[in-house]
Amino acid sequence: MSLRHPNLKLLLVTLGEKGCRYYTKDFHGSVEAFNVNAVDTTGAGDSFICGFLSQIVDDQSILEDEERLRKVLRFSNACGAITTTKKGAIPALPSDSEALRRCNNLLSCSCLLLFCF
Repeated sequence: MSLRHPNLKLLLVTLGEKGCRYYTKDFHGSVEAFNVNAVDTTGAGDSFICGFLSQIVDDQSILEDEERLRKVLRFSNACGAITTTKKGAIPALPSDSEALRRCNNLLSCSCLLLFCF
């Protein structure tokens, strides 16, 4: 069984401490994880997805631009990573500023302005 089909816009595979992989009909690749001292992984995947959705909700053209998609996935990885550094899912969810600080090595975070928490 193949996960690819003609209408697929994006397939994401989260890899925990190894980051994530992405597949579209036009490109694919991986985005590295952030190295953190994990305390509790509860909620990390939810935080990753929320960070991702918060970035594409108003501009789904990001899915067609690999450079912009990689920036969004870097932000999403930061959200997931930060969540693992504290106990509990809800108390550990990062703010947008926490995630952006973790992404400080990005050339531009201008597309990363809102977060869902």
